[in-house]
Amino acid sequence: MQLFQGTHVYSVEVGGRVLSIETGLLAPQAGGAVTIRYGDTVLLATATMGKDVRPGINFFPMTVEFEEKLYAAGRIPGSFFRREGRPSEQAILLSRLIDRPLRPLFPKGMRNEVQVIISALASDAENQMDTLAIIGASAALAISDIPWNGPIAGTAIGFIDGEFVVNPTAAQMVNSSLSLMAAGTADNILMVEAGANELPEDLMLDALNLAHSVNQTVIAIIEQMRADLGKEKSTVRLFLPPEEIKAEVDALAAARVEALLESGLGKVPLNNGLDEVRSDVVAAFAERVAAGEVAALDVDDAFEATVKKMTRQRILKTGLRPDGRDTTTIRPISIQVGAIPRVHGSGLFMRGETHVLTIATLGTPGDAQRLDTLLPGEEKRYMHHYNMPPFSTGEATPLRGPKRREIGHGALAERALVPVIPEDYPYTLRLVSEALSSNGSTSMASVCGSTLALMDAGVPITAPVAGIAMGLVQDQETGEYQVLSDIQGMEDALGDMDFKVAGTEHGITALQMDLKIKGLDFAILRRALEQARTGRAHILGKMLEVLPTYRSNLSPFAPRILTIHIDPDKIGKLIGPGGKTVRGLQENFTVKIDIEEDGTVYISGEGVAAEKAYAEVQRMTEDIVIGKIYTGVVVRVEPYGAFLNIAPGVDGMVHISQLADYRVDKVEDIAKLGDELTAMVVDVENGKVRMSRQAVLEGWSVEEAQSRDRGSRGGGGGGRPGGDRGGRDSRGGDRRGGDRRDDRRGPRR
Repeated sequence: MQLFQGTHVYSVEVGGRVLSIETGLLAPQAGGAVTIRYGDTVLLATATMGKDVRPGINFFPMTVEFEEKLYAAGRIPGSFFRREGRPSEQAILLSRLIDRPLRPLFPKGMRNEVQVIISALASDAENQMDTLAIIGASAALAISDIPWNGPIAGTAIGFIDGEFVVNPTAAQMVNSSLSLMAAGTADNILMVEAGANELPEDLMLDALNLAHSVNQTVIAIIEQMRADLGKEKSTVRLFLPPEEIKAEVDALAAARVEALLESGLGKVPLNNGLDEVRSDVVAAFAERVAAGEVAALDVDDAFEATVKKMTRQRILKTGLRPDGRDTTTIRPISIQVGAIPRVHGSGLFMRGETHVLTIATLGTPGDAQRLDTLLPGEEKRYMHHYNMPPFSTGEATPLRGPKRREIGHGALAERALVPVIPEDYPYTLRLVSEALSSNGSTSMASVCGSTLALMDAGVPITAPVAGIAMGLVQDQETGEYQVLSDIQGMEDALGDMDFKVAGTEHGITALQMDLKIKGLDFAILRRALEQARTGRAHILGKMLEVLPTYRSNLSPFAPRILTIHIDPDKIGKLIGPGGKTVRGLQENFTVKIDIEEDGTVYISGEGVAAEKAYAEVQRMTEDIVIGKIYTGVVVRVEPYGAFLNIAPGVDGMVHISQLADYRVDKVEDIAKLGDELTAMVVDVENGKVRMSRQAVLEGWSVEEAQSRDRGSRGGGGGGRPGGDRGGRDSRGGDRRGGDRRDDRRGPRR
């Protein structure tokens, strides 16, 4: 059944469900527009190109926006204005996921602005939107008038009970040990984003192969759409430096650039040397630029092309990199932990000129982040934030909050560490990674620094995690290539691949790959994963030399959290009317109490206070147990006995015959209102609790106490030898009727 009565619909079965792409009805003025449906999840994808080029830019100005519309799930936004505001982190991450495989396929030198907007129209909370968003954007671009060398498709892969699952639902992902998204062309994979529970490299490769094969099915129907409906592609100007300018710049700069590369300089002196060469080149063209014969941007682009060519040639021919390392050597590593006072945990990880400091903070369950998005999940108990201030690269620029790149790097490090956090760990965790000095691979350095910070904080992670960034330089004509371990910034900018791999000694926990070339042969991918595994093991060894395992004690400044499980039916009793009871506990003991729907109660505060609150919660919510001894306050006195409050809303009656180890003539002689008495529970029937103080004084067992108590189910004779005292019957009433009304009322609740 079609969602809209559109003009053209193309369908294909993927993962056992029908995926349909419709065009011709919605957004007709966009360059290209499609509606994509999978189950009851529906997205509108549009792609539009600006006709004019902004002057003075030397980059491709493409923007991708994923618009979360909460009406898609039948919800009203929870903000004050009750409308969608700035994009959530989840929406930003999805926008980045769409952008990454699209961008490499635009013509080099294109400067027209391109805008891709994905809007959620309906969400069934089962079929996930990331796959649909990539396919929708690809289809919209393919049938548009925008020059683009697609199409692409994206496929999600899970691993459940030893089997791969294509495009798993949200419910299936709960039991999956792999969350992989792979997007690519008909030739090969362009982008990978994955999180895993220590998945071996060979299984990861199998998952990538499966995703690539499924992509072909979807690419085929997009190709058919383009053949049937695609608009003629617009002709745009490509801003590439003329070959003669490139040759002139090459003649002026190549030898000097090569000499700088051979010197093995660090980032700053190398950049200073290249800037000096650039200045001389610009000066050589100054008169022609002023006369309008040559464009200044062409000179600048030509110089960048020379640097890129010389760097790549040297790596391909000699295997030597700008800093003098070979292709597999890891930069020198230095580590420091626990150096920051008062914080709960800290780790400083330094790899060459890349330095990242991570701070770990332990919070209560109530500190969890609440989510108000269309994507699965209502809250997060583990958060990883990444910051890269301008001073980390020697720059001075305004601080405007985290950029998309910073949000993406934080999410990658978070994904890498989530699998090693125990599921029953009661704390909310926030890690903040500060990139203090950057020369490439700060995201993977933040993974290492965060492992150290968690261990320093005493978090019982199941295994330490390290990360490494791999690179690639490949000659597209000859196929010759070099895989580079632990890439620095220059190799990232001028290379063909940024491949980040994080994991433990047992397997991969996170993987992210972006290619700048059309595709990557699986043989190269296999070599890159193996080289990454070796490098990761080296880095883990350096980390464990400094801190072999997590600390046995928490920081004295971290809260203590005690966990107790209560009967969910007693949650209301613990909360009290309007929250009165739980608020009173928090104020009396100076603690914070968080209550989950399943009856899990978290009590956080200073050690002694938390333990006292724990005992009180336990007392308030436990079942009354026959044979257990309780201390309670006398809340009611009757001629036949005293009532003790032994738990919130629960009173136990001690018959006068059981108040002491001698004959008691008057209840008030032993029990006055407000007194504390200790007694044993000898019977619980129909909510009524019968107790014996005499059993405690005499040291009786519960069976002995029951046999001597006339009111209990196991009772036989009277309390003390001597039989009936005062004419009271076995229920504590008076045979003459004087106490029957009170007895029927039973213990106070």
